[in-house]
Amino acid sequence: MKVLDLQCANSHAFEGWFANEQDFQRQLAQELVQCPFCADARVHKLLSAPRIQRGVAPPSNTVSESSAPQAPEVSEAGQWLSRVREWVAGSEDVGERFASEARAMHEGDLPGRAIRGVASAEETRELLSDGILVLPVPPALSEPLH
Repeated sequence: MKVLDLQCANSHAFEGWFANEQDFQRQLAQELVQCPFCADARVHKLLSAPRIQRGVAPPSNTVSESSAPQAPEVSEAGQWLSRVREWVAGSEDVGERFASEARAMHEGDLPGRAIRGVASAEETRELLSDGILVLPVPPALSEPLH
């Protein structure tokens, strides 16, 4: 297994796991390697130091708490990504009606609820200039990454 440090053209750093270098190059050429934050397929490898196993530690006869398997720590970016995915899963997709629904909720014409959808750049600017907070979320965050 080859673990690579990767970065997209938008400077998001992330990790990718591949069977070998050829597998990475094949997936990269087919644009299967995408940034988990913005879905950008313009990805390149970062410099990273390989981990070299210099031998095997002798087996221990006792199992201590410190040697028991531990759940891997989740990075700050991984925690953020998980929370955004939870929010997306719990929101209502209103599609092209996003701007009008958000405005109607802001003005009290509709009850407030978590929504997601599509808005043009102009609609987004208008919502923000009127004090209606919106957060652009890339489509990749609502879809599985594997």
